[in-house]
Amino acid sequence: MFIYLSKKIAIPNNTNLRCLSWNHDQGYIACGGEDGLLKVLKLDIQSDNKVKGLAAPSNLSMNQTLEGHGGSVEVVVWNMEHMKLTSSDQYGLIIVWTLYKGQWFEEMINNRNKSVVKDMKWNFDGAKICIIYEDGAVIVGSVDGNRIWGKELKIQLSWVEWSPDGKSILFGLNNGEIHIYDSNGNFTSKLINYCSSDSCTITGLDWYNGSEGYIEQECHSLIVCYDNGKMQLMKSETDESPIIVDTGLKITAVQWNHTGSVLAIGGLQRNQEKESNVILFYTPFGDHLRTLRIPGKNLADLSWDGDGLRLSLAIDSYIYFANIRPDYKWGYCGNTVVYAFNKPDRQDSSVVFWETKNKECIVKYIKNLIGITAYGDHCLISTKAPDGSGQYVLILSNAIGTPLETKYIDIKPEYAAITETHVIVASKEAFYSWQFKTPKKLTSIDLSSTSNKKKDNRERLYHIDDVPSGTGERQSDIKRAREKTKDPICCICASDALLVVGRESGTIHRYSLPHLALEMKNTLRCRPYRTSLNCNSTRLAIVDISGVLSFFDLDTVTTNGEKGEHLSFERKDVWDMKWAEDRPDLFAMTEKTRMYIFRNMDPEEPIISSGYICKFNDLEVRSVLLDEIFKDPDNPNINLLMDIETRSLRDTRELLAQSEVGIGDSYQFIEENPHPRLWRLLAEYSLSNLDLKIAEKAFVRYLDYQGIQFVKSLHKLDSEKKKLAEISAYFKRFDEAENYYFEMDRRDLAIDMRVKLGDWFRVSQLLKTEGSGGDDNLVRQSHNAIGDYYADRHRWRDAIRQYVVGLNQNRLAECYYMLEDFEGLDNLMNSVPENHPLLAEIGNMFFTVGMCEPAVRSYMKCGKIKMAIDTCVNLNQWDQAVELARANNMKEIDNLLAKYASHLLEKNKVLNAIELYRKASRHVQAAKLLYQLAKESAAVGNKPMRTKKLYVLAALMVEQHVSYMKQRVQSTSGQDSTTATLTSLFVDGDGIDGGDTKTLDNAWRGAEAFHFYLMAQRQLYDGMFDVAMKTALYLRDFEDLIDPEKIYALLVLASISNKCYGIASKAFIKLESMESFNDSQRQSYEDLALDIFSRHPPKDIRNNKAECSHCETLIPDYLPICPNCENNFPICIVTGRPIMSYQFWMCTVCKHKAFEQEILRLQNCPLCHTSLYNKSQYTMNDSYY
Repeated sequence: MFIYLSKKIAIPNNTNLRCLSWNHDQGYIACGGEDGLLKVLKLDIQSDNKVKGLAAPSNLSMNQTLEGHGGSVEVVVWNMEHMKLTSSDQYGLIIVWTLYKGQWFEEMINNRNKSVVKDMKWNFDGAKICIIYEDGAVIVGSVDGNRIWGKELKIQLSWVEWSPDGKSILFGLNNGEIHIYDSNGNFTSKLINYCSSDSCTITGLDWYNGSEGYIEQECHSLIVCYDNGKMQLMKSETDESPIIVDTGLKITAVQWNHTGSVLAIGGLQRNQEKESNVILFYTPFGDHLRTLRIPGKNLADLSWDGDGLRLSLAIDSYIYFANIRPDYKWGYCGNTVVYAFNKPDRQDSSVVFWETKNKECIVKYIKNLIGITAYGDHCLISTKAPDGSGQYVLILSNAIGTPLETKYIDIKPEYAAITETHVIVASKEAFYSWQFKTPKKLTSIDLSSTSNKKKDNRERLYHIDDVPSGTGERQSDIKRAREKTKDPICCICASDALLVVGRESGTIHRYSLPHLALEMKNTLRCRPYRTSLNCNSTRLAIVDISGVLSFFDLDTVTTNGEKGEHLSFERKDVWDMKWAEDRPDLFAMTEKTRMYIFRNMDPEEPIISSGYICKFNDLEVRSVLLDEIFKDPDNPNINLLMDIETRSLRDTRELLAQSEVGIGDSYQFIEENPHPRLWRLLAEYSLSNLDLKIAEKAFVRYLDYQGIQFVKSLHKLDSEKKKLAEISAYFKRFDEAENYYFEMDRRDLAIDMRVKLGDWFRVSQLLKTEGSGGDDNLVRQSHNAIGDYYADRHRWRDAIRQYVVGLNQNRLAECYYMLEDFEGLDNLMNSVPENHPLLAEIGNMFFTVGMCEPAVRSYMKCGKIKMAIDTCVNLNQWDQAVELARANNMKEIDNLLAKYASHLLEKNKVLNAIELYRKASRHVQAAKLLYQLAKESAAVGNKPMRTKKLYVLAALMVEQHVSYMKQRVQSTSGQDSTTATLTSLFVDGDGIDGGDTKTLDNAWRGAEAFHFYLMAQRQLYDGMFDVAMKTALYLRDFEDLIDPEKIYALLVLASISNKCYGIASKAFIKLESMESFNDSQRQSYEDLALDIFSRHPPKDIRNNKAECSHCETLIPDYLPICPNCENNFPICIVTGRPIMSYQFWMCTVCKHKAFEQEILRLQNCPLCHTSLYNKSQYTMNDSYY
């Protein structure tokens, strides 16, 4: 950074100032002094279109004296959130001032009349103010004047500061201690003084509140200064490893700038029996940046402005202003301005690539950013590796921020330089060279040989004290590169042929590139701060630590035989400098707020500017107002770029513009001051005046072959207006050229010109006019090009309108897909003729979003049957895949289905495999898996309802199989329904083996078993003992499906509850005879039976009879088979009782029966759970035969 004094304001009556404060938001400056002096000033910058930033003139727009204090005003502080000013004098009088109609007025007054106010501070949001008195009194009040709390600390206070979050308050004591209290006034701890073990006085206390973010993570923001000249930089009040810096000053004032990136410390410095006021500038890490010596005897206070570009100083009876030129992290490559800034809500840095030609911004977010360096078409971003390895990263990118190459290095890249082929970075002790290659410069030979080269050929690391010869000797290792040196590196610069490294002693090292051989060491008469080489590496520009510009001639041989001479030329207060890229004797420099252009060390008249120089080429200097950009870094304005012409270029323009001066005289002037830009200017002017002879000569001197060919083509044109039109187009004045074509009635030529330019919007307009001469192909081409323009900007609906007119079906499909307008995509697919290549692409679009049906239709329309089947398979639509495979005689679908099912079963995804078989109409395989699951569930035995559901699902799969085979037979043979049903029973549809036939024939048997098992349990718990016993008796037929112990145990409970002890006795006999029981289990059942039947004889007390409907024999009503005629009675699935009547209901799905009066109460079939919303559709039979 660079700083210089720019302005001073005298206080009337030579009244000495005691305090100073600058309002960051509104720009008001409050200064207090002796005899009750209190002034509010406002310094406005009069910016216009030509001069902006610090270079613009500034005037006092407000100079108001505030009256009310009787003694010396000691403290002034701003409440920037609520626009209030608080001041206090030596008698303890506090006045709060407010702005009303452009003037400041008293709002509140407070006088404690006991002690003097030593300090007061508002918190970060301006809601609270903390006021401390010398006698230890503390008052915390609100913005409306109410006291929040107050305390008498019984200690002498001198400083106060809020924490950034407003939760803590720091109190500085006269004895040098700092006590920390919470926001409610409760003591928490003491801040440790690391600067001195002895008692010392605090001379400064400031804590940056983080409102503008931090330049790095873990950044120091709390500063405490002591009267011994030392300062203590801390990350927080609990930081146990602060940075201690000895400033050597008698410190009187300290303050952070608005971003917390620069710390200003003012005080008195004693040097050789002489004292002088000095401002020292430091980074948050304690690194010294710059020293500013200021006049006067007593520096009372200092304060930053809201942008960090100016510093106000209260010295004696004057206010001095110093301008700061920050070292922004920025660069310029191609037409791109690259700059970095920090946002309060992000820990990383925002790096903006502002492409000034297209006015587009690309933002990259970089963690631990160290610096930005740019040259030519490349930008180098150096960062610290985020992995905590201690390494550093060099990212080489192009002008739009695309990384080209990345390198990890072990030295900190504090200084960097970049050429067309090399990146050089340096730490304080070593430098690293990396020869890079961009893709556009690589040839086939390079590509084949790059892999064989060793890393050392492209990357080199040397300690500054090494003497490399460039012959490929051993490089420095990392241990050597980190060794300290007595003379550290302070700057570097490079050209294509030379590397110059500057050291703090004033010595410069010259190394040749690319071999990095040390050619010579020279000694300067100053310590270099920034260096730069001209375009032919013959002269070195040096800006020293004090801002003095000088030059070192690298080729001059001195009288003592040394090569190189430090020239006597000097310019002071220089903060920016740039050599011309095409002339070694041209350079531009900025001195305070004036830019000078030098030719052979002779300056031209200065130009008012505060811009940073981007480049100097073609007699034109481009600069950018970074100060203005950083006020709103997210939205850079093209008006902040300034192009400044040299005097020779301006003079040539003036000569050509004067009609009385002929072109011949201008030609003579340019010959005396030759430069390619001037010859180009003459050629352009001659073309504008149709002086083709002079234009051709100028193009020859300019070495512009294309220009020469253009002039020759103009000679062939027969019309003067044609020539003027072509010249206008050459100068990119296309509207003017178009008007010439219109005057000639040659709209076709105007259209051809716009087509070559790619200005399709204008082409479309011209084609709509009469007599344009355009054909249908050109109309479609223009609409398609406009559609491409909208599509590139994701304006899909606008693109669709253009593609519809342009009949561009391929791009229409893409737009519909991007808009997710699948209805439009489907309509487009229907309109495309069969076997069109676009159909496959449309099918793929439908497939990627999971729309199987339209994807299949699209594939089938273009004959891609296999792709259609693959789509069904991938989207798990196996039924459709099987139908397509069968319809097109593709057998491989069965193998694929089997492999996928095996894969699912291997991963124990049985339910997924069942769903797969179901969708593929492989109902028998699905039923097998369901039966298997049901058996496993029955073996566990704790979830009978789940087991029943699995059996029901398996049975339904079997029913679906029968129905499916019936439809296949009927559709292929044309048989009637009854015949097809019988035929389907003999068709091996799913490859059923003999072992499965019994399962298929008794599909509902498992569901029946658990249905009646659950029913018996429910009936028993509901107290329906008779029907529970009948249902349990029927369960005896399912011993192969349900554990017999559970069946007969249930039968025992139901029969004993129903007082049918005979049936219970038989059930006990079954239990006692089970082979699976051990002796203990069998004995327990025997004991239980003995206990029961010793009290109740094994006889059935209830003996209800019913007449067999076939032989009319009276039989027990619970028997499902007549003992006389052996007729089977169906079991009611609602009650579990045998149906002995002729009237009953039968389900059309599971074919099970129930009493008609019982089923009318239900909504679903109790067994298969089929809906009974229309009971008339179910069969009412009058016979069960």
